Amino acid sequence: MSIITISRSAFSGGRALAECLARTLGYRCVDREVIIERAAASGISQDDLRDALQKPPSLIERFSHRRYRCLAMIQAALTEEIRTGKVIYHGLAGHLLLSSEPYILRTRIIAPMEYRIGSAQKRMMLGREQALAHLEKVDQERQKWTQYLYGVDGGDPALYDIVLNLEHTSMEQACSTIATLANVRCFGMTPKIQKQLDDMALASRVKTTLAFHASTSELEMEITADGGVISIGGNIPAYRFDEVKDIVRAVPGVTDVH
Repeated sequence: MSIITISRSAFSGGRALAECLARTLGYRCVDREVIIERAAASGISQDDLRDALQKPPSLIERFSHRRYRCLAMIQAALTEEIRTGKVIYHGLAGHLLLSSEPYILRTRIIAPMEYRIGSAQKRMMLGREQALAHLEKVDQERQKWTQYLYGVDGGDPALYDIVLNLEHTSMEQACSTIATLANVRCFGMTPKIQKQLDDMALASRVKTTLAFHASTSELEMEITADGGVISIGGNIPAYRFDEVKDIVRAVPGVTDVH
């Protein structure tokens, strides 16, 4: 398996699972902060990037492009980070920011509320009621975030290849189960898979370039890549086609634009 994404509710054990899998499989372990740091190198504040990944948009933000631009940058950073394969990403929305290709094993881990409350109390030094209030707030914000941006319920099991509940399963058993599935489905880094990863990374670079270029920053577009050939979709005025193409052609790796 080239890439594993781990989705989880706050304080459900996602980091511990990722670290166990990394040791078991020999994969790299990448979290949200690594991606934010990489994305922030382009000039966006890390606080803005965290907000884009955590908080549901305000009414004003729903009519702005700030969140679109931040997410474009995060997606570009993530695709660059995973393009060599053999990586476990346990940040927010990995299964949504990346395509559902067969080499991506989309996992979700859930835990009883009492387990989560205990973890929050221990890590954040909170009382029980404070920990519960914190978890309820975070859960609500994440639900609003995924619903607004992707129109899905983040807890929907159909979004994942496997969902594990820690209520009656130990962390070691969960790790072993996912590692076994990863090995069964492992295709290795074939030329076909490498091309798909490279295409994903190039498409994300193009999308970010357009999102931050002064001439096209107000546009929202869908970008795909096939080799160096870029296809662009979206509500683009006809008189701006040539302008958009010129910007895209300047991105390293692009050979043609449709």
